[in-house]
Amino acid sequence: MSVQQEASVDGEALEVWIDQDLCTGDGICAQYAPEVFELDIDGLAYVKTADDQLLQDPGATTRVPLPLLTDVVDSAKECPGECIHVRRVSDKVEVHGPDVA
Repeated sequence: MSVQQEASVDGEALEVWIDQDLCTGDGICAQYAPEVFELDIDGLAYVKTADDQLLQDPGATTRVPLPLLTDVVDSAKECPGECIHVRRVSDKVEVHGPDVA
């Protein structure tokens, strides 16, 4: 995936991560953006890399592909566990999710 294909805010790349401690396992994120989110055997959601590798380490992030930005943001808005965080890569400031004022 090229830099031009990654989502950005004001020209800055975005990444997403899930706080599994808050995940309720509803799977809404995987319904909105299955290319980015997946439920694992433990019933919790995790992010995936562009090559479909499930990232199970706590706080693991993946870049947000531009074509999926709306789906990822909608996932963060609709998540009942409020556990999806979208932030700028450069300074880790959250731009979508429960910590946005």
